[in-house]
Amino acid sequence: MCGIVGAIAQRDVVAHLIDGLKRLEYRGYDSSGVAVLVNSAIQRVRRVGRVAEMENAAQAEQLQGQLGIGHTRWATHGGVTEPNAHPHISKQVAVVHNGIIENHDEQRQRLKALGYVFESQTDTEVIAHLIEHYLEETGELLAAVQKAVRELHGAYAIGVIAIQQPDLLVCARMGCPLLIGLGEGENFIASDVSAVLAATRKVIFLEEGDVAALRTDSVQIFDQSGASVQRAVRLSEVSLASLELGPYRHFMQKEIHEQPKALADTIEQVLEQGFVPALFGDHSGELLSEVEGVQILACGTSFYAGSVAKYWIESIAKLPCTVEIASEYRYREAVANPKYLVVTISQSGETLDTMEALKYAQSLGHDLSLSICNVQESAIPRASKLVFYTRAGAEIGVASTKAFTTQLVALFTLAVTLGKLNGRFGSDQEAGYLDDLRQLPGSVQHALNLEPQIKPWADRFSPKQHALFLGRGVHYPIALEGALKLKEITYIHAEAYAAGELKHGPLALVDENMPVVVIAPNDSLLEKVKSNMQEVRARGGELFVFADLDSGFGESEGVHVIRTPRHVGVLSPVVHAIPVQLLAYHTALARGTDVDKPRNLAKSVTVE
Repeated sequence: MCGIVGAIAQRDVVAHLIDGLKRLEYRGYDSSGVAVLVNSAIQRVRRVGRVAEMENAAQAEQLQGQLGIGHTRWATHGGVTEPNAHPHISKQVAVVHNGIIENHDEQRQRLKALGYVFESQTDTEVIAHLIEHYLEETGELLAAVQKAVRELHGAYAIGVIAIQQPDLLVCARMGCPLLIGLGEGENFIASDVSAVLAATRKVIFLEEGDVAALRTDSVQIFDQSGASVQRAVRLSEVSLASLELGPYRHFMQKEIHEQPKALADTIEQVLEQGFVPALFGDHSGELLSEVEGVQILACGTSFYAGSVAKYWIESIAKLPCTVEIASEYRYREAVANPKYLVVTISQSGETLDTMEALKYAQSLGHDLSLSICNVQESAIPRASKLVFYTRAGAEIGVASTKAFTTQLVALFTLAVTLGKLNGRFGSDQEAGYLDDLRQLPGSVQHALNLEPQIKPWADRFSPKQHALFLGRGVHYPIALEGALKLKEITYIHAEAYAAGELKHGPLALVDENMPVVVIAPNDSLLEKVKSNMQEVRARGGELFVFADLDSGFGESEGVHVIRTPRHVGVLSPVVHAIPVQLLAYHTALARGTDVDKPRNLAKSVTVE
C-alpha cells in the first residue's frame, strides 16, 4: 500500500516523480502529492483523488526542481483529506512515508511539548518534526535521519529532503520495501522498481535498518549501527512493456489472458530439470529431505493457493500440511515442529503480515523456510532459506489472477518434489506429473476460450446483491477464490462453502434471488456435488455450474452449465480458476465498477 518516489538530478525531476507515481497507482491509494526544492524553499502540491488531478495542479503551478519526493497515500491514520496527504513538511524538512509508526502518540506528545504544531492526523508528521528537531541539533540531514529512525517503533520506508542541503536526498527503511535506482548524474528512490524503470534498470534493494544518502554522483548506504556498507547492484528484468495495457481495457483482463504464457514460463524450469530439489535453491536437497511436514502461511488469494496445496502435499507427498492465515498465526501461541517446512506465499514478497508471520515462525525454531514469490529479491525471499520464483511477470490489477495460478504450479511442484524425495511414487508417476504440467497452458487457453459464454452470465449477476459459491475437495478453495474475486471488484456480497456444508446452515439463504455458482469437475466427488445441487434446486435456487466437458451435465430450468475442457486430473483447480476470474471481471464491467483499482483495497499490503 502507498507508493514512494524520489529523485536528485541535474535536470527537472517533476515529470519523473509524477510518472513514477502513475506507475505505482496499481498499489492502491486515495491521495497523492509531490514536493520539490526550489530557490531555498520547499514547494508542495497535494490532492485527494487520482494522480492526474495532482499532476494538473503541479502543471498549473509550473512546479520544477532538481530534488524532490512524491507519494501516493492509502489512508491509515486520519481520513482522506489534503492535510493528511503526503509529503509532510516541518519547517525545513519534507518527508514521505510508507508503513505504520506504532509509537506516534508518544512522540507526538513529546514534540508538541517542544513547540511543534501538528497540521494532520497522520503518524508521518511525527517523522517530519522529529527529523527537523534533530536537524536543528546536528546541522546534518543524514545524521538527523539516523537519530530519528532509532526512535521510531514500527514499519517504515521514508524519503527526506531539507532546504539547507539542496544536494542531498536521504532515505531509510525498516519493514517496508525501498530501493535505489542508479542513473548517470542522477539517482532515485522508490518503493517499487516499476517507478524507476523509465530512468534506469540498475537498482539496489535496501536491507532492514538501512539509511542511504543520495547525491547526483554518489550513493552511500549505512546499516542500523551506522556503519558504511555495500549492497548489491542488480539489473531489473521487469520490462516497461509489461506495465502497459496494450490492446486490453484493463490490467485484470490483460493478466487473465496472460496466464497461458505465465504458466508456461513458470513450468519451463520444471520441464527442463524435472522435479528436483535444485528448483528451490542451494542446498535444497539436503534441507527438503529432512522435512516431516509443511506449514503454509499466506494471506488473501495466496492463502487459497496454499489451501489447494494442502490437498496436493498430503495426497502426493504423504506429509501432514497445515495452512494458516498469516495475520492470525503471528498472534497466537503456536506449537512449533522444527522438522516442518514453513512455506510463505506472497505475490509481492512485501506482504507485512506474511513477513511478520515468517519471523515469528523462525523465532519458534522453524529453521526450514521456503518463499514462493513473484518478485525477485523482495523482502520475504531474502528472509527465507529457499525460494521458488514464479514467472508471472508484473501483475498490476489489484485482484490477483496470474500470480494465483503460477503459485499453484509452484506448490504442485513442491508437493511432487517432496513426494519424490520420500519415495512415494515411481518414475512412471513422475513422468505423468510432468506431462500434466506440459499440457496445462493449453488447457488454460481452452478455458479462456469460454469467455463469450461467460459474458451472458455476468449480465445476470450484475443486478444481484449476494451469491454463493460451492466446491468440494481440492476445488473448494477455488470456490473461495471465486467468491473473493466477485467481492473484490463487483462489490457483490459473495460467500463460498464446501458443498457438503450446505445443509448445515447456508441452505437457509438460498432462494430465487441467490445465484449459486458450482465448481463441478469430473472427479471422484462429482456425484456428491450433484446431490448438493439438487438441494439448491429444491429450494428454488438458480445454479450456474462450471463443469468438465465429460461430466454428463445438461442444462434445465434454473440450471445453467458451462463446460470447461475435459477433466485435466490433478491440476484441475488451475483450469477451474479461469472461469471464476472471467465471471468476476465481466460482472464488474456490467456493474461499472473500477476493475483494476477496487475501492478500499491495495495491491501491495505493507500495513496491518
